[in-house]
Amino acid sequence: MKRGFYTIMLAQFFSSLADNAVFVVAVQLLKSQGAAAWQPAALVPMFALFYVVLAPFVGAFADARPKGQVMFISNAIKVLGCLLMLTHLHPLLAYAVIGLGAAAYSPAKYGILTELLPTSQLVRANGWIEGLTISSIILGVLLGGQLVSHTVSSWLLQADWPWVMLGINTAPKAAIAVLVFVYALAAGFNTRIPRTGECLRPWRVLEHSGKQAGQRAGYLRSIWLLVLDFKHCNQILWRDRLGQISLATTSLFWGVSGNLRYIVLAWSAAALGYSISQASALVGVVAIGTAVGAVVASIKVNLRQATRVIPLGIAMGVLVIFMNTISSVKLAVPFLVLLGGLGGFMVVPMNALLQHRGHALMGAGRSIAVQNFNEQLCILALGLAYSQATEWGLSAFGAIAGFGFMVAGTMWLIWKWYQRNLEKDGDVIEALLLETDDDAMP
Repeated sequence: MKRGFYTIMLAQFFSSLADNAVFVVAVQLLKSQGAAAWQPAALVPMFALFYVVLAPFVGAFADARPKGQVMFISNAIKVLGCLLMLTHLHPLLAYAVIGLGAAAYSPAKYGILTELLPTSQLVRANGWIEGLTISSIILGVLLGGQLVSHTVSSWLLQADWPWVMLGINTAPKAAIAVLVFVYALAAGFNTRIPRTGECLRPWRVLEHSGKQAGQRAGYLRSIWLLVLDFKHCNQILWRDRLGQISLATTSLFWGVSGNLRYIVLAWSAAALGYSISQASALVGVVAIGTAVGAVVASIKVNLRQATRVIPLGIAMGVLVIFMNTISSVKLAVPFLVLLGGLGGFMVVPMNALLQHRGHALMGAGRSIAVQNFNEQLCILALGLAYSQATEWGLSAFGAIAGFGFMVAGTMWLIWKWYQRNLEKDGDVIEALLLETDDDAMP
């Protein structure tokens, strides 16, 4: 791997660490404020909101600037979101601003891999990035849980820290103040990411507004052109015989995983009687399994073999249903590790295949923006459905059963879809897979 890859890994680790810690802290902040039961569950779709709304723009923005610079700006927006959470602004709105930073960050984070590394190293790079990201999820949820625990929060509030003098006098807000510095550390690493030499693609909003400076019609026309460009890119990827399968698979996986993070917190409280600090450890256990599965996939699977992992999604859905039968932490830990392992082994090859096809068809930043749009739209839809069901009284057990049936059934439909594609266009698919064969083994 090139030297710049490790700088990207460090930047991604600390940014993701803070993302996951602030989620746990935000849940506790809402609970401490006596928020309605649906509001903590709504954190997930609120984070996904700007991924969906700004999808036509963030990919083009990532392709128009050096990606290290884009990642720095994104982390600065996350810092702003944390600072807003310390004010009287509603936590859901402040958390949406953090989601805005994450939406801008993702196309640059993944897009730079296709610029920096050859195709033959994409699966391995994705394995390491996903493994490190999942490690940051483990440590992030643990960090968030510990920051709001009685022991750590008491120490933070009693010590002579600057934020105490600013009126930050509750455990969740003290934890958020700590996380501001973690985001700042990630931003520092962003400044050390090297230029890849890839040609920048002009951002049409800037290009057209420059020609029609001061004319509102020029800005509106430029924005409309970006929307049309994004729509076109989305159609290209969904029409591609491999792109559509990998996009459907990763969208479903992340849609469920994004919401399962909160559902595990709720399930831990209902099935095991855990506090949020204890429950955050079980979210980390799922991430441990996912990290192991991701690393194994990066070693054992190459791009040409990526579609063979689709049936694992069916098994993962069945396992989610059986989660409701567990009432002991001794059974829960290995079960959650296995569940996460299947997911990690499945998503890494499919994610790498999607990046490869997207980069070939439309460019790295735009393809990742399309991927994020579909994945976050799935998270948003499932999150809104779960929040509404929570308001209606759905238990964590009911949500888990529903998610499990949906995953298993949808993954079966995707597998049948791929089989039908092979029957109709097997030669085309084989030729596309052969494109990945130069040094194909990771």
